[in-house]
Amino acid sequence: MDDVLEHIIIVGGGSAGWMTAAALANAVCGQCKITLIESEQIGTIGIGEATIPPIRQFNKSLGADEAIFLKKTHGTFKLGIEFIDWTRKGHAYFHPFGKIGAEFDSTPFYQYWIRQHLAGKVDPLGDYAMAWVAARKAKFCHPVQDPRRMQSRFDYAYHFDATLYARFLREYAEARGVTRIEGKVTSVEQNSETGFITSVITENGQEFDADFFVDCTGFSGVLIEKALKTGYEDWSHWLPCNKAVTVTTESTQPLLPYTKSTAGSAGWQWRIPLQHRTGNGLVYCDNHLSDTQAEQNLMAGITSPILSAPKSLKFTTGRRKKFWNKNCVAIGLSAGFMEPLESTSLHLIQSGVQRFVAMLPSRNFSDLLAAEYNAVTSAEYECIRDFLILHYKATERDDSEFWKYCANMKIPERLRYKMEHFKSHSMIISDVRELFPNSSWVTVYIGQNIIPKQAPSVTYMRSKLPVDQRMTEVRRAAEEAANSMPSHSDYINQYCKSAM
Repeated sequence: MDDVLEHIIIVGGGSAGWMTAAALANAVCGQCKITLIESEQIGTIGIGEATIPPIRQFNKSLGADEAIFLKKTHGTFKLGIEFIDWTRKGHAYFHPFGKIGAEFDSTPFYQYWIRQHLAGKVDPLGDYAMAWVAARKAKFCHPVQDPRRMQSRFDYAYHFDATLYARFLREYAEARGVTRIEGKVTSVEQNSETGFITSVITENGQEFDADFFVDCTGFSGVLIEKALKTGYEDWSHWLPCNKAVTVTTESTQPLLPYTKSTAGSAGWQWRIPLQHRTGNGLVYCDNHLSDTQAEQNLMAGITSPILSAPKSLKFTTGRRKKFWNKNCVAIGLSAGFMEPLESTSLHLIQSGVQRFVAMLPSRNFSDLLAAEYNAVTSAEYECIRDFLILHYKATERDDSEFWKYCANMKIPERLRYKMEHFKSHSMIISDVRELFPNSSWVTVYIGQNIIPKQAPSVTYMRSKLPVDQRMTEVRRAAEEAANSMPSHSDYINQYCKSAM
């Protein structure tokens, strides 16, 4: 085939640039030149320290050894996210990775839980989720493969240092032929007839041409927006938080295997435990909270010694109107921004990269590839967007203007439809490209007090099934399984302790 791509240029580094470089290098097997241009003067955002389980698939596709990766990134394990004060002050629930309970017949476990809950007979939903039972005890071990055991009923992701992860991937990519150029791209040359990008020029006058370009330049979108004028779809009327302030502190014990998200008066605060430090941040809406007050609120909730000065970030939640425009694809923050509430930032990089690799064009550039890439990616962003909106919409809080706005705001019709189905019939309505599984939706619905009016009819038809007994057995099995696990700290010390 004579028209294969000969040269791809990635503009921008960080997690987005080096995840792209690593995945492309692994895919093209040296048959296409890959160049990454980045400037150390620009730096990276570096807030993507919490992940969701699909990140394991990405690392595995590269052949990365998990223990080595965790050692080099000072990583820890993550079993889910605890949401504090989201439903109302003083209330908390947990979004676990993996299954809820264990099926004892063909009907989903959560549907029996709803039946029993409406009858006033069961414990909180989280007590049946293996991930939460282990997480609240600060326990961890790898899941087992035997589906008969409760230790097979959970999944996991990671917390890690995003800057070190980029460095880890850079070593991987450069070992497979990727060339790194130090420099800041200041101008973009385009074909006068087609508008396709022909080359990029750095501030020292060097010009680099290629067949295809990947924009990993962050919010600025040097290629996708400044050059190609692609346009941006603003979702801030649904997700009103538009700023964040972050600070790192010393690591604390016990080393918890989960992320904490605590709602405040005009946003929420995260806590992410790594081996060598703890990441802290406050996401907020500046219409309801000043920058000064936001920093004060963040610092007031921190008890550990501070390792760095606070950093601020401004963003607009939304996405590009096209992710792939002409001979350029945007990956990472240049493609769009979904606030870090459910740790999807690195996943959107991962899925964007893997989708691009699967659709890698020739130099003939079929519009069909770009159209499908844009359609699939748009659907993914919208599904994630609606899941995030659910957290804000489903609140009982009325203690601030921010929460009053969220409770009363109009939401996308598709999300409204999903919520009505669950309220009325306990049904989870899933879209084709749904990232979060049914168990995730159930957790947030129930956690934020969206309780169905009735359980599915089939659960009432199985009158001879000893549901009370089975549910008690599941809860007891989860407790026993968690008690048998080592502590998260001990497991890390044995498996992937970093050299500090």
